[in-house]
Amino acid sequence: MVDRIANPWGTRTPYSRGEQWPVRVDTRLDDGITPDDVDEWIPTASILHSNGDALDIALKDGRMVGVRGRGDSRVNHGRLGPKDLFGWQANRSEDRLTRPLVRRDGKLVETDWDTAMDLMVRRSQELLAEQGPSAFGIYTSGQLFLEEYYTLGVLGRAGLRTNHIDGNTRLCTATAAEALKETFGCDGQPGSYSDVDHCDVLLLVGHNVAETQVTLWERILDRIEGPHRPKLIVIDPRRTVPARHADVHLAVRSGTNLPLLNAILHELVAHDRVDHEFLARRTVGYDELVDRVQDCTPEWAAEICDVPAEQIRQAAEIIGAHERILSTCLQGVYQSHQATAAAVQVNNINLLRGAVGKPGGGILQMNGQPTAQNTRECGANGDLPAFRNWANDAHVQELAELWNVEPSTIPHYAAPTHAMQIFRYAEQGSIRFLWISATNPAVSLPELQRIRSILAREGLFVVVQDLFLTETAELADLVLPGATWGEKEGTFTNTDRTVHHSDKAVDPPGEARSDLEIFLDYARRMDFRDKDGGPLIDWHDPESAFHAWQRCTVGRPCDYTGLSYDKLRAGGETQWPCNDEHPDGLERLYGDGRFFAAPDYCESYGKDLLTGAALSPDEYHGLNPDGKAMIKAAGYVPPAEPPRDEYPLRLNTGRTVYHFHTRTKTGRAPQLVDAAPDVWVELSAPDAERDGIGEGDLVDVIAPRGRVRARARITAIREGVVFVPFHYGYWDRGDEDGQDGEHARAANELTITEWDPASKQPIFKTAACRIERVAAADGRVAPAPTGTASRPLARMPETTGGAAADVTEEFPA
Repeated sequence: MVDRIANPWGTRTPYSRGEQWPVRVDTRLDDGITPDDVDEWIPTASILHSNGDALDIALKDGRMVGVRGRGDSRVNHGRLGPKDLFGWQANRSEDRLTRPLVRRDGKLVETDWDTAMDLMVRRSQELLAEQGPSAFGIYTSGQLFLEEYYTLGVLGRAGLRTNHIDGNTRLCTATAAEALKETFGCDGQPGSYSDVDHCDVLLLVGHNVAETQVTLWERILDRIEGPHRPKLIVIDPRRTVPARHADVHLAVRSGTNLPLLNAILHELVAHDRVDHEFLARRTVGYDELVDRVQDCTPEWAAEICDVPAEQIRQAAEIIGAHERILSTCLQGVYQSHQATAAAVQVNNINLLRGAVGKPGGGILQMNGQPTAQNTRECGANGDLPAFRNWANDAHVQELAELWNVEPSTIPHYAAPTHAMQIFRYAEQGSIRFLWISATNPAVSLPELQRIRSILAREGLFVVVQDLFLTETAELADLVLPGATWGEKEGTFTNTDRTVHHSDKAVDPPGEARSDLEIFLDYARRMDFRDKDGGPLIDWHDPESAFHAWQRCTVGRPCDYTGLSYDKLRAGGETQWPCNDEHPDGLERLYGDGRFFAAPDYCESYGKDLLTGAALSPDEYHGLNPDGKAMIKAAGYVPPAEPPRDEYPLRLNTGRTVYHFHTRTKTGRAPQLVDAAPDVWVELSAPDAERDGIGEGDLVDVIAPRGRVRARARITAIREGVVFVPFHYGYWDRGDEDGQDGEHARAANELTITEWDPASKQPIFKTAACRIERVAAADGRVAPAPTGTASRPLARMPETTGGAAADVTEEFPA
């Protein structure tokens, strides 16, 4: 038995390059339950991170009693992380929503489904008559199933005919998608998790994989501790767990990823560490990059990033000396300044080395949520389904024929409206109906005081579809109780394009319904029709919705036509594309040197990385007539809100290994709550000493937009940067606590309303702030600063004890 709170990554199983990662099956059952007591194991995969860990749900007397990793999974080889092992307990939480709620006389009260749906449909019809499609905004999730996203996309685009559709994936993976479009003409991860087994270099850029994708880090850690250890380069202002294992840790200032990456590219070019044959045959744009990085020396970057020039050279030398390079990015890039420009430079590093489409040579622009890939594939993030190009009339025509509607029915007069603009339109009053499903923007969006005021705005009809009465649901006019993972059937796709089937294990509580049922019921009541008078949506359950999706993917990059529920059940999981050409799926993209970038096929014509201005079809054709990979260069510009005298520190927000998003699920798992019960702030020893702050002191983090109160942790984070986890909201606080002043604890009270010009992803990692000491660690009111501080620490959040966290680990021969 292993305590997987104290040791989130479990027991090591080292292996060497080219070998298969050994199996280790992790099992967690309710106290007193043994595997022999389990009546049935129901196959599924995790929805509490983007890794897509395959697991089985344990059933006893019709109840969930635990989980077990699946040893035959290509993704996790039986391993599970803390959120997998304990987070399922939220399903049986006593405060689940079980009936619809409607606002009457200022209060939410229970009602029946017919009353709730009739109200929703009546308001929809009124607004369509008064204003038309522009009155509607749809804001969804990265945690639904593929069949639900596709249905929502069809009813939104061809039913309501609105262009205002996006997901909370805008907050976490919009830059991943945009960077792939800018380089390869289309979304879709080039690499595969199995590249960890073959690589000689791992480049982690703004990616704290140990806490965000636990089992992927276990795979990396087992390679690092085995023979033929790959070199590890980590770019992160915090001394994270991966940084402690790194050969080179580049602790950049927040917001300066781009100049650092440009300096690495400068070194590769200057020392001729480039694959000229690959570049000539497979890419365009190399000469522009050479010109851009000519003056981006390590010394130049060192001044901006506050990283030693010699460390930059060392990283470039390691990259330049190897061909099998696996590069990954996550929120340290995507939620930071010049996000898309920086992520594209990571792609450029691999292109210069020819490290694309080969074992160990790949790129993973990581996702942050379990089904974010489906949000993007199915068009629930604003893009057209199956990676079609909204600016390509032929693609719109294809979709119109598939749905049997006129092309003019599908909004394509302008780029789809991104989430930040949707909320701005709601603020201005042009969006009057906002449908929010499976997400909690009252905690997760930036500048929360503004977001709360928008959601509470008179004249805005807010519908929230969720499992619990979240901070967002409390502001809604109508709340619809949803079913979650384990309570419904469907499919979803992880970061490396692995498609999972998830079976239903138990019924949802009370009258809660699956999101698919809610979407289908709404479409039926609205009587959405195709151009011949037939029902716009002619599917009725998850499997028929999956068949409809397959038809949509024919001939597209994410081709699902070779898949079926039966195949996924029998084989467990398969990567797309899966079709006649690739009946067993395709492990990595672009191995044949062909990209999804031809002008008549690409998902996007691309954008200017600095301004976000869209390229026209003619401009794209002139740039890339043959559909090659595109090397795009970008120059550095400083962040919009730099530190200054009143706010001398840079705020960095992020995640902890024990929680997911706004803790809607993980905050109801005792072991995870015990491990990380409340918000904290990390700061460096020099910054703590300057402000007289000691370990455990109560402090206020103050930005121009608000403040957050938290306990201080003095760590090895770089000087000038503070870190606050963003998970903590207010639903688990008592009535005496509020969202302002001394009780504020949501990190996004502090963040700025700014977004990347290309991906439109909000910036959560470069706001300016200061820290003020409120009380000493023992609870006494703080005296004047003394100049003392605790010694620097580098550790995980400490468990406070409580719920048992023991997990069985088995090692099959």
